Amino acid sequence: MFKIAKSELPSLFRLIADAQDLYVPVDINGSANFAAWDEDAIVDIDTLKTVKSPKDAFFPQSETLYTCRREDKKLSIEPEALQDKPFTVFGMRACDVKGIEVLDKVFLSDPVDTFYAARRAHGTIVALACHEPEESCFCKVFGVDAAEPAADIAAWLIGEDLYWKALTEKGEALTKIVASVLAECDEAEVEAEMASIRAITEKLPYANLSLEGWDGNALDAKFDSPLWEKLYKPCLACGTCTFSCPTCQCYDIKDYNTGNGVQRYRCWDSCMYSDFTMMAHGNNRTSQMQRFRQRFMHKLVYFPANNDGMYSCVGCGRCVDKCPASLNIVKVIKAFAQEEGKANV
Repeated sequence: MFKIAKSELPSLFRLIADAQDLYVPVDINGSANFAAWDEDAIVDIDTLKTVKSPKDAFFPQSETLYTCRREDKKLSIEPEALQDKPFTVFGMRACDVKGIEVLDKVFLSDPVDTFYAARRAHGTIVALACHEPEESCFCKVFGVDAAEPAADIAAWLIGEDLYWKALTEKGEALTKIVASVLAECDEAEVEAEMASIRAITEKLPYANLSLEGWDGNALDAKFDSPLWEKLYKPCLACGTCTFSCPTCQCYDIKDYNTGNGVQRYRCWDSCMYSDFTMMAHGNNRTSQMQRFRQRFMHKLVYFPANNDGMYSCVGCGRCVDKCPASLNIVKVIKAFAQEEGKANV
């Protein structure tokens, strides 16, 4: 276990950035999002949740896959280079780290997504424990411990010090890079901090949200429920929930004529949009109710059915905070519990 004064963090960031790319939460126009660190960056490690999740570091919002060029009658295809240099993402929260585990299930299963796999192989995650979880957080429901993030390095911000503990080989390697600014310490302060965080977590409004009836066996009962017709109506189909979510993995693939060739790229998409996966014959989900239902059925039924019971939600609460119509996964779970006469909170 090591520690460093919060005031000395720029020195730690500098050491990392000298060796590899570094991404940190940065205050941009009053909002915190992950971005590349530089000397002028306004680093914000106090904000609990960035607007977007840091999944961007491993699954970018937009990325080129390859470029096609034609010279006379000759056609060439130039694949985009895969990530081949190490990088660090500093300041992820436990829920966002769990979100990466969900993405691993998708992109590292056969057929493996080589772009994602290369980033995972070269990326090191430094995760911050949540000093004071917020009312919209419910990560505990999905087995996430906000007090002890399971990353390459776990870190705790306590008072004016940051505590640092390597948990993997990647974490040990990064610790060696920054060893000159770290001081050894015992774990007493961290143990007290973890106890405090867990005590706060137990008192949160959604801490005991029940997932009873939501699993891979609930397909027919949930899919055919008339409750969806009531729940979906305020939905604006804006996609805010999907774009802020740390586990949503839907994307579209498009071509762009650069004037000197055609770039094929992929970008995040949303199952809440009417043209999502639209084909020549149209869309297989023709109403907003069907699209609304798809999002929550995937999170709570389809995904656990195909991934050993793992849910595709990590309880980060971003959808609770951001949805302009106050629709979110908590409301759906509680509405079904009430309809089915089950106890919930």
